[in-house]
Order: sequence, then C-alpha cells, then structure tokens
Amino acid sequence: MGKNSTWQAAVKGLIIPVIVVIAWIIVTARGSIPIGILPKLPMVGDAFKELIETGQLKEDLFLSFSRVLKGYLVAAVIGIVLGSLAGMFLTVRQLIVPVITVIRQIPIIAWIPLIILWAGIGELSKVIIIALAAFFPILVNTENGIASTPEGFVEVAHLYNLNPWETFVNVYLPHAIPSMLVGLKLGLSTSWMAVVAAEMIASSSGIGYRLTYARSMMEANIVIACMIIIGLVGVAMDKLIGWVFGLLTPWQKAIKKS
Repeated sequence: MGKNSTWQAAVKGLIIPVIVVIAWIIVTARGSIPIGILPKLPMVGDAFKELIETGQLKEDLFLSFSRVLKGYLVAAVIGIVLGSLAGMFLTVRQLIVPVITVIRQIPIIAWIPLIILWAGIGELSKVIIIALAAFFPILVNTENGIASTPEGFVEVAHLYNLNPWETFVNVYLPHAIPSMLVGLKLGLSTSWMAVVAAEMIASSSGIGYRLTYARSMMEANIVIACMIIIGLVGVAMDKLIGWVFGLLTPWQKAIKKS
C-alpha cells in the first residue's frame, strides 16, 4: 500500500467522526437538549482536562491496566496449554471442546454476579472475570491452529521418533503461531472490555468505576470523556500488540506483499 492510499484511507476514516462532531455541535448549540443528557463539546474537553490535572485518569488507568495484565496472563497460559493439548490429542479435544463451546456462548456480563458470589468484590473477582473473558478466544484459536497442522508433518515427526514435546515445538507450534497470535490479540481486546464491565458493576476504582460514578452524579460530560478514553485505549492496545506480533512474525508481512 502506497503513501497516497494510506492517506486516503485515513481521510475516509475521519469522515464519519467529523460528521458526528459537527452534528453534536449543531444540536447542543440550539439548547433544546439538557446538558445532563448531551453536554456541549467544550464541557467534555473540560472533563478531560479535569481528569488529567487531578491525576484521577492516571490512577484509574493504572488500576485497570494492572487488572487486565493479571487476568490476561492467566488466560494466556491456561488457554495456550489447553488449546495445544486439544489440538494435538483427539481425546482431549473430545473431552473439552463440547463443554467450552457451550460455556463460551454465555456473555461475560452474565458471569459477573456468580463470580462475585464466589470470590467477593475484591481484586480476585475482577481478575477471574478478565481471565474468563480472554480465555475462550485464546483457547479456540490455539486449538484451531494446532489441529490444522498438515498430517504429513506429524507423520514425519513420528518417523523421526520425536516425543510429544519435540513434536509440539518443531511441528505444531511453527504452523500454529499465526492463529495463536490472533487469539492472543482478541483475548487482549476482550480483557479490556471485561475489566470495564467488572469495574462498572463491582468496584470502587478504575476507569469503569469512574464512568459509573459520573453517571450516578448525572455528569454526562465525564461519562462521554470516559467512553472516549476507553475507546482510544482499546485501539492503542490493539495497535501495540499488533506491532509486537508483527515483529515476532516478520514472514507474515512478506507473504502479504507477495
């Protein structure tokens, strides 16, 4: 993709946001909508400024990030291990895939009340919620990547008398890495959404709590500011992990260019 195409794509991506902002300015300028429902754009800017100057935004994001990191790491380890076993061994796949298929249909928001009953409203429950949300995309993509390894490669490993660990490292893993990275990327995105949901329901800190507290105080400007921050942070995390994975799999860029 050339520079002109990149600029054109960027400009096109800004069209709808610009239209929304213009409509927002026009609607709020008429004064027909209470500011408690839809505040004026400068009020949202003031909310940003207040959150930054008071240090509240930094504190909330730090707490949310720490929770995401803990839950995501737990989900990554368990998801990759179980997904690899399910992809390599038919018996394991037959045991866990039907159960996982049923459980992952339940929205994470539905798990929160039960997890709070089991683990309370402290840090543990939030980590469990995040880990549960990230676990399924990581496991499913890992299992798919491992299971799609060409049978011929596995037969060659058997001819060389490789043990299961050697077969995994030398045969399954190289083939499954792209699919596993997709699962890890989806898992991180899901983790961020899960921590916001968990903090909105049972927390006294974090960006999700800040949004809920502002809503209870009818501070729509802070609510909108928090929503924008959540969206921007999610995009930044997605871009960052995509860049890291790009460094880990440079051959994927060569394949796309060819």
